[in-house]
Amino acid sequence: MPSLFDRVCINLQAVDTVRRMGLLHPKMATTALQSAKRWGPTLAAGFAAGVARRGDQAAIVDDDGTLTFRQVHQQSSALANALADRGVGPETPVALLARNSRWFVLAVAALDKLGATVLYMNTGFAGPQLAEVLEREGCDLLLHDDEFSVAVAGYAPDVQRLVCDRAPADGTEDLPALVAAASTSDPAKPERQGRQVILTSGTTGTPKGASRSKESLGAGLAAATAIFQRVPFRTEDVHAVPAPMFHSLGNASLLAAATMSHTLVLARRFEPEHLLAQIEAHRVRVVTVVPVMLQRILALPTEVTERYDTSSLEVVFCSGSALPGSLATQWMDRFGDNLYNMFGSTEVAVATIATPEDLRAAPGTAGKPLSGVDVRLYDDDDREITEPDTVGRIFVGSALRFEGYTGGQTKPSIDGLLSSGDLGRFDADGRLFVGGRDDDMIVSGGENLFPSEVEDLLSDMAGVREVAVFGVEDDQFGQRLAAFVVPEDGVTLDDRAIKDHVRANLANYKVPRSVWFLDELPRNPTGKVLKRELRQRFPDA
Repeated sequence: MPSLFDRVCINLQAVDTVRRMGLLHPKMATTALQSAKRWGPTLAAGFAAGVARRGDQAAIVDDDGTLTFRQVHQQSSALANALADRGVGPETPVALLARNSRWFVLAVAALDKLGATVLYMNTGFAGPQLAEVLEREGCDLLLHDDEFSVAVAGYAPDVQRLVCDRAPADGTEDLPALVAAASTSDPAKPERQGRQVILTSGTTGTPKGASRSKESLGAGLAAATAIFQRVPFRTEDVHAVPAPMFHSLGNASLLAAATMSHTLVLARRFEPEHLLAQIEAHRVRVVTVVPVMLQRILALPTEVTERYDTSSLEVVFCSGSALPGSLATQWMDRFGDNLYNMFGSTEVAVATIATPEDLRAAPGTAGKPLSGVDVRLYDDDDREITEPDTVGRIFVGSALRFEGYTGGQTKPSIDGLLSSGDLGRFDADGRLFVGGRDDDMIVSGGENLFPSEVEDLLSDMAGVREVAVFGVEDDQFGQRLAAFVVPEDGVTLDDRAIKDHVRANLANYKVPRSVWFLDELPRNPTGKVLKRELRQRFPDA
C-alpha cells in the first residue's frame, strides 16, 4: 500500500488535474456534487451535471440524430419513472442487450436513477448463451434492441422484455413509447446506489459476471484523475466510442465522457470508413477503440483514408486485447502520435497506460502503472519478481478492483493484489509488456513457450493480415503450437513459408506444428480471438 505521504501527493495531483481539465468550474462543480450525492458517481449524475454547463448542446450524436444534455436528463428520468411503475427499484437485476446508441445510454442512466443492478449482455451471444446468462444472473427483465427479438423470444420466453430502439412487430412494449408517455420529473433518490455486472469476454469458456458496486466518489475520482494525468482528455471534447459499451473499455469511456460533458458520437455497428467520416463531420478529438478496429482502418486503401480530414483527432484510447507493436507504429505513422494503449481487465480495472512516447520507444508495451495502482510480478512460488525482463504473473492492486464473480468465485490474490490472469515482464525503464494469458503458456519438449511471441512475429510478416497461435496436444513433445493465419488480400502463402519465417527468427521448438489459412479469425465484439471456436472447428490442429 502507498505510504501516507504518497497518498497525499496522489490526492494533490488529482485535484490539480481536475482543476486543469476545467471540472472545477463553479456552476458545474456545484451541480456535479449535488448530482453525485443523489445518484452517486454514475452516468445519470454526469448527464445531470452537464445540463448546468451545456444544457442545450449536443450530448449524443447517433444513427437517429442528436440529443442535448437536457434531453438526455429528461428522457432518462421519464424512462426511470416508467420502469419504476413496472416494479424496478434498488437492486432489481435488469439485463441490457443493446448496441451503441442513445437507448443504451438512456437505459443505463434510468437504471442508475433507480439504484438497479445493470447486467451488460454481449451482443455477440448466441441464443443458448443468452438464456444461460439470464438464468444464472436471475434477471426477470431484459431491455434489448429489436434485432435480438427472435433470439430472446425463442430462448428466454419467460423473461419480461422491453424493446429499446423501435416498436417491434410482435407488440412488445418499446422504450420510445414509454419515454413519451411518462413524467420527466426526477424520480425519488434511491435507497441505495446500484451495481453493475460486466461479463468477462468468454474467449475460452462461458462468460462470468464480474460484479462491481457504483464506486465511492473518492475511489472513482482518484482512478479517473490517474487516467487523466496520463491521457490528455478535456472537458467538452467530442468523443466517438465505437468500442462496444457493454464491455469494460467502452463502458468506462461512456462514464468518463458523461463526467466531462463530452459530446458522444455513436454508431450501432463499427464500419471503418464510417468512423473516419464521423471524425471529419463532427471534428472528433477523442476516439475509444479496440485494436482490431485500428487494423480494419489501416486495411483501407490509402486513397480511402486520405479522403477524410482526421486532423482533429488527438487521442486514440485503445484497449480490450493485445496491441501488437507493429500495429501501434503503423497507426502513428499514418495518423500521428495520438495512440494511448491501456492494460487492465474487467476484474482489476485499469492498471497501466502507454503513451505515444512509450509506444515509439518500446513498441508493444502496455506502459507504466498509474498513480495509486500497484502492479507486481510473481513467480509460480508466489515470490515477487523484481529483476527487469523476467516473466511473471501479473497482479494488480487498486481501489477499483471487482468484488468477485456473481457465481461466488474470485481471482487469486497475493499481498492484497489481484491476479489479472496474464503473464508479463517489466523492462529496465519500468514499462510493462504483457505476454498473454497465464494459462496460454505451454511446455513443449520441456521448454516453456508463449504463443504470443510467435503471434507477434507472424503479425509482422509480409503478406499476413492477422494471426492466432495456441498450444495443442502432441504425442512426441507433449504440446506444440498451431497457427491460424489470415493472408492479405491477393497474397498466397503456404505453411512452409510460415514455418521458415519462425525458424529463421526464433528457436526451433517454437515453429508451429501445423498452419491453417482462413479468410478471417472468429472474434467477439471486443475484438478478442475466440480460440475455443478454432479448437472446435479444427480438432486435428
